[in-house]
Amino acid sequence: MIPLTALLSRLRTRKFLFLILIFSTLSLFLYTSALSSFVSDWSLLDRLPGFSGTNTGHTQSTCTPTEYNAGRWVWKPYYTRPGALTKSTTPTTANWTEVKEVTAQMQKNEDILEFARFGGCASSREYWWHFAVDRKEQWDRFPGAVEWEWVPGGRCSSTQGLREWKVEEVIRELVEGGGWLLIGDSVTENHFFSLSCLLYPHVLATPDYTKESSFDRAWPQHLYLNPSSPLLHTDSSTVRITKHQSGLVKPKQEQLRFPPSFDIHKTPLVTFRRNDLLFSKEELEDMHKELHPEFYSPPTNTSKPFSLFSEEPVWSIPPSTYLTSLFLAPTSHYRTLILSTAGHWTTNLFSGYKGPNPTSGEGVEEENLEDRKDGDPVYGYDGLVKFFGEVMQIWAGRVQDAFDEARAGEVERGLGRPYPPPPPPSSPHGVGVAGGEEPVNRMRERTAVVRAYLPGHEDCHEHRSAWQEVVPFKWNWWNWGEIGRYNQVFETLLSPNTSTTQQKKYKDVHYLPIDRPGRLRPDAHASGDCLHIMTGAGVLEGWSHYIWHYITREVSS
Repeated sequence: MIPLTALLSRLRTRKFLFLILIFSTLSLFLYTSALSSFVSDWSLLDRLPGFSGTNTGHTQSTCTPTEYNAGRWVWKPYYTRPGALTKSTTPTTANWTEVKEVTAQMQKNEDILEFARFGGCASSREYWWHFAVDRKEQWDRFPGAVEWEWVPGGRCSSTQGLREWKVEEVIRELVEGGGWLLIGDSVTENHFFSLSCLLYPHVLATPDYTKESSFDRAWPQHLYLNPSSPLLHTDSSTVRITKHQSGLVKPKQEQLRFPPSFDIHKTPLVTFRRNDLLFSKEELEDMHKELHPEFYSPPTNTSKPFSLFSEEPVWSIPPSTYLTSLFLAPTSHYRTLILSTAGHWTTNLFSGYKGPNPTSGEGVEEENLEDRKDGDPVYGYDGLVKFFGEVMQIWAGRVQDAFDEARAGEVERGLGRPYPPPPPPSSPHGVGVAGGEEPVNRMRERTAVVRAYLPGHEDCHEHRSAWQEVVPFKWNWWNWGEIGRYNQVFETLLSPNTSTTQQKKYKDVHYLPIDRPGRLRPDAHASGDCLHIMTGAGVLEGWSHYIWHYITREVSS
């Protein structure tokens, strides 16, 4: 048996000490590598808002709507972008503000998918119309119209600014954090179609318009999680994002965590409902009679009774349908309500605001302000915008009250857990582990965001590049010249009171003034009109990108 003194003497040899040092260093390296991999693979920390491997608190504001809106368009050849919302791989063109060359020629409709860097689209609703390639005589617009990249202003372009768009993270957020409900007119339908392309192939869309000979614009449209999505299969070595880009899936990546009652076949991740006015016509007529009785004086023998609306078609549903019965339904998976309105608030639809003609009852657009007395009706857009403001104040109050009531009910039932969930107390390193406490409700707080409405461009099809400054209207088609006044209503109503410490009145209802990228794109419209926006030009895709960033970063902070 070796004496203790002799053993200690051997341990003090240089060779033995060197071996101990090497072994300790290697063990430490392997431990930290495994821990780093474990933390980075944990979806709720590394992939979701307000959490990271080094900070478990909410992030600070990094890219406000105003900063995002203050950017500029730069030209980037389509082949330099791996995906629709990925940055170009050629920074040498960063300052190009006009088209430098024709990079390709369009030969068939399907070419637009290559130019726009899409692998496909889930929605089948007027497929080629949404890409503005349904008229061959306009094919000279491509690929130029989809070769522009929005570079946001302020802090948004920094490494800690606007979140990088990663479709896997967006899908995970929609499943685990809650879905989106899009409410608006046909421009919002443009947005929905674009989103179905951004999320492809991870989503499926309904209805299938290829099987329908006719359709109703009031039909709801849905995006569901595709059962074939690579995110549902961890044995795959790659995830197909588009035909141009794929990303490696780490062996230990967590599978999607489905909230209670989530049904992959019945629970939509995104829904669009057509709603031009946010209220039904009947509700608006009742509000108008109560708020403005001056319009309803008894008619004379030469005048007709006042009527608020003309016979112009309009699709609109009451808040009780899209808010109470849909967004806040007991089985609802929605957590973000996205709305935009103003385009149908015209004096053609609200024809009563054209003013009465004493002899014929027909409307006249201009109002003689000098002859108007106190208490007389205010006609024209001055009166209509005033009514719009009153209506939207009622709307914001109803939304906030409904959210508060729903939140109180969840807290009472013990469902008021935050999202992402806090780690169980027993988990090491602030990371949840298998077998730990599973929260009852892991979806995020409900949020409503109002996107600034986007007017059209006059003579849009004459343009072939982006603008660097907004150009004023010449003829003020429709109500386009008044859209700024409608947007200002929401800006005033929903912006925080920065002059005092008073809490924001509608704390869960937010306004996003992110219309400038679209105002600078006269070349990005559909083939048949100058209001609707084509998919792939970057405008609609930018809305999805920023809204996702805002609700997961800015609201969380």
